[in-house]
Amino acid sequence: MTTRKSMLTLALLAALANLHAAEVAPADPADAAASAAPNETLDTISVVGQGETRQVQRVSQGDSTVLPPGASPLKVLDKLPGVHFESADPFGNYEWSTRISLRGFNQYRLGFTLDGIPLGDMSYGNNNGLHISRALIAENLGGTELAEGIGALGTASTSNLGGAVQFISADPLRQYGVRVAQTIGSDSARRTFARLDTGDHNGFAMYLSAVDADTDKWKGYGDQKQSQFNGKAVYDFGGNHISALVTTSHRDEVDYADLSLESQRKLGWDWDNYAPDWNRSVAAANGQFSGGVAGVSDPLDAAYYLGRGLRDDKLFSLNGDFNLAEGLVLHATAYHHENRGQGHWFTPYAPSSPTVPISIRTTEYGINRTGAIASLTYETGIHHFEGGVWYENSDHTLQRNYYGITGPVDDSHFLHAPTKRAFYQQFNTVTRQFYAQDTMHFLDGALTVDVGFKSPHTDLDATSRIGSRASGSLTAEKNVLPQVGVGYKLTEHQELFASYAENMAAFQAGVSGPFSASQAAFDVFGKTLKPERSKTFEGGVRSFGDGYEASLALYTVKFDNRLLAISQCAGIVGCPTAFANVGSASSRGVEATFVWKPMDHLRWFNTVSYNRSRYDSDYVDGQNIVPTRGKTVVDAPHALVSSEIAWQEGPWDLRLGGKYTGKRYITYVNDSSVPGFLLFNASAGYDLGKLGMLEDVRLQLNLSNLTDKRYFATVGSNGFVVSDPQGQNYTLLTGAPRQVFFTVDARF
Repeated sequence: MTTRKSMLTLALLAALANLHAAEVAPADPADAAASAAPNETLDTISVVGQGETRQVQRVSQGDSTVLPPGASPLKVLDKLPGVHFESADPFGNYEWSTRISLRGFNQYRLGFTLDGIPLGDMSYGNNNGLHISRALIAENLGGTELAEGIGALGTASTSNLGGAVQFISADPLRQYGVRVAQTIGSDSARRTFARLDTGDHNGFAMYLSAVDADTDKWKGYGDQKQSQFNGKAVYDFGGNHISALVTTSHRDEVDYADLSLESQRKLGWDWDNYAPDWNRSVAAANGQFSGGVAGVSDPLDAAYYLGRGLRDDKLFSLNGDFNLAEGLVLHATAYHHENRGQGHWFTPYAPSSPTVPISIRTTEYGINRTGAIASLTYETGIHHFEGGVWYENSDHTLQRNYYGITGPVDDSHFLHAPTKRAFYQQFNTVTRQFYAQDTMHFLDGALTVDVGFKSPHTDLDATSRIGSRASGSLTAEKNVLPQVGVGYKLTEHQELFASYAENMAAFQAGVSGPFSASQAAFDVFGKTLKPERSKTFEGGVRSFGDGYEASLALYTVKFDNRLLAISQCAGIVGCPTAFANVGSASSRGVEATFVWKPMDHLRWFNTVSYNRSRYDSDYVDGQNIVPTRGKTVVDAPHALVSSEIAWQEGPWDLRLGGKYTGKRYITYVNDSSVPGFLLFNASAGYDLGKLGMLEDVRLQLNLSNLTDKRYFATVGSNGFVVSDPQGQNYTLLTGAPRQVFFTVDARF
């Protein structure tokens, strides 16, 4: 792949050199229209969710321009109100560090789909899905719809207590074309994207695309690699539409060291793991610490030799929209997903031999899930009826293994034949969900009323094959979870909206779910566990007209039956935990969006959010009362402010974006926190137009973290603790410094 990529880059640069005398000409308008992805401009998409009875925001592929090519679609959402995104890399793809939250709800309590296909909660050790950065190549994203608090009833998710994100893949282009983009940049970053579109042939169109990306870590030793393939085909006939999507991904990421507040103060922002210095890691494992490491309170966990994450995924789907009769439409989706993953840790806690005090500990994942979604819509008079079902059968395997080594080894591949197996669990999760909704329009369309409900039922069975982790069964079900929404058009340019919804989350399989406890502990608490619930009310006003869109929303959320894993040891050690419902939490806030186009070439996007998420009650940890009542939820900043200005005229596209994130607490009793920070990103693009055989050539320069701000990005990488006034918990990751990327994007 590397050789092919280098040859492709050289060929592209040679072509550009031979065409140096060609005139710069604007692209043909007809070609541009044919190439445009859906939902690409403010003129064709309502950013603030015009007409919706819920708080909805939408972004298009063009909104990612200010970010480096290949940036996660989640990072694009960071500028929207109520969204808090964090990652230790400039692309937002390093999954150990990637986190997104909405209105104080972390991603484990959010829902994510791609073309309706459930992606689970997109956690690092996912048991029922995969990360969007692996599911779809960034250039193939057609658009994203964000529901900050109340997702659509038909969303295929059992974790969307606090909102939902629906990603939509771009359709093939109507005209034949080849696109190649080459990116180079800081830390030896190299990324090659290529896509072939067949064009339309009697209703059939298809594209094949691939990415190969490789970048060194911005500090320490190691790199992040990813290769992906996406293929999509569509067929339109007689008012019907069929599409098929195939995606594969292989990701290999070397970890950054988790920091504590104390270790950052004493060792600096650029402190990282020991690799490739094997001798230093061996000395540390033997209790011999050099330099400033000896001065931290827990020197053994200040750094390890290396950590790594490996993920292989295959995702297949078939979608169809069929017009059965006048006003009656059937939508059906079938999908299958296979995943294999390993997390590697060169642990000093388990020696390989008397002379080698380090072994490789792995957490090994497997997912094999198949599902189907079907819905019917029927329009008659003032009514738009919709009803549907979702079924998924998911098998998940989880292992904790140890591999003996004799020295530093290359672990950039899946390991086999462990020397010790700590535990091995198998999970089967069967999900059934039904929903129905009626959308009614009154007063000549000025008044819209949505009334509906969903009925989820999830059975989770766990079997422990090796080790002391629990076996057992848990069921989360509710016959009726209601959802009601109202929208009213005050004038042609102003509207009011209000919505209420109840949601329930299924119990989670996997490394950190209830079955991570011992059998004895589960036999006690498993009988009393209740699934987490939420009740959300939101309302607001939208205004839009020539050159502007604006919205203001208020919300209040009650989060009940909060499940908490009560750890019995340090997070990195991974010993069994106990689970309990520890009361409720409340989230209240306000979100404002203002998009202004004062002239044809200038666009200014602004959002302001204020959130107050607090725990409503204390809880008991063993014999101790933990005083969390009235405390702010961890990793839930009160203030979020974002702004992005874009100037597009002729061949130029210039953008500057900024985001302020307020202080975040990292303990449940709020005695430790990380400060707020302000980041800027910038980009400059120039379209050279047609150059000889090339239909269009575009140059792009991206600068991330423009002011080179040093800050804590991810918090909670190893979970949160009750109290840590000295800042000794290794659960923080620092953000990437200023980086520069340059891209040549050519279309044939």
